[in-house]
Amino acid sequence: MQSRRNFIGRVATGLAGTLAASNVLGANERIRIGIIGPGARGSEILRQALACPNTECIGAADVYTRRLDKVKEIAPNAKTYSDYRRLLEDKEIDAVLIATPQHLHAECFTATLDAGKHVYQEKTMAFTVEHAKRMRAAVQHAGKQRIVQIGHQLTSTGQLTDAISYLKPELMGKITMIHGQMYRNTPHGKPQWTNPVYPDMTPENIDWKGFLGEAPQRPFDANRYANWRFFWDYSGGNVTENLCHQLSFWYKAMGLGIPKSVTMTGGLYLWKDGREVPDTMSVSMEHDEMLFTWDSGFGNERPGVSEEVLGDNGTISHTMQSIRYTPEKKTRPEGNEMVGMTRADPRAHMQNFLDAIRDSGTQPNCPFDLGFRVAIACRMAVESYRRQRTMHWDAAREEIV
Repeated sequence: MQSRRNFIGRVATGLAGTLAASNVLGANERIRIGIIGPGARGSEILRQALACPNTECIGAADVYTRRLDKVKEIAPNAKTYSDYRRLLEDKEIDAVLIATPQHLHAECFTATLDAGKHVYQEKTMAFTVEHAKRMRAAVQHAGKQRIVQIGHQLTSTGQLTDAISYLKPELMGKITMIHGQMYRNTPHGKPQWTNPVYPDMTPENIDWKGFLGEAPQRPFDANRYANWRFFWDYSGGNVTENLCHQLSFWYKAMGLGIPKSVTMTGGLYLWKDGREVPDTMSVSMEHDEMLFTWDSGFGNERPGVSEEVLGDNGTISHTMQSIRYTPEKKTRPEGNEMVGMTRADPRAHMQNFLDAIRDSGTQPNCPFDLGFRVAIACRMAVESYRRQRTMHWDAAREEIV
């Protein structure tokens, strides 16, 4: 089995290369993009892609007519489709950005790979274990000639390069704990994630069957469409919205696998607006001789977003703005504090995806396997909360038990 030191060394070398140089080969080859799900997040990543050199959006698909009208403001020449399968029939499209609600990821992902396109898949990669396995089969069938990038943008930041430089036995010693947190607040009367229900959100303007996909069949409900993050049928709550990002950073840096067990507790303590997912939660994930804990709430933003990696020789403190190493004076009395200085362009993750397409020998910064491990960990947390017990990972059968 590879040592953690060797793993970290290889990751550092690869990541430094992808951040330091872009468009190494085939820089003048124009990449034609399609997008499935140009909503708020989808429009954001589409703008990132179009801000990269030599890209063009020529197709967009969404179940809601308003979004097909709005996407024209970003990509005026794009053809629009209410059925994403019609978009995938366009032979001129090289790559597809997928930013649908999470329960539709597997359906769109597998169809896109089967159509011979490269895929940028927004997080969390898979909604269930069965979806993750189905997506893996599609990746294996497509082969190495198809690039898959999972939308965990933190894996393309300069902070990751700094983190890896600190993850040395002499600096950190034995790491036994990572503690993460993620807190937000909103004004009274404006609960987190609440989206407006527009008058044109009607069965005539929304393909309700297309939105439901494989989810349980229900009568048309504009609120369920607009606020899908509230409901277990389509969302894993803040676990799959934000824990996934913090996991991906350290899973990448440290080569962590799927946790052995996960326990999640919490509840709806603040907002009684019909949502099903909790607004306050605590997650404990047991890895090999290391515990990764994470707590989150939407009623107070003071704790912010951060992780502390705790070793008996030192601590790595990471926020969205900074990363630093602090020695433990009892074990490294002569050690010095270090502050991360590596920078990366905000578009680095999208640029990395496009570079990997142009140079088929390049591994993207967040490949499928990393997205797979993160997705399973998140699903274990959701299942623990909903079943009110600790969930375990059966590695032999690849099942949550």
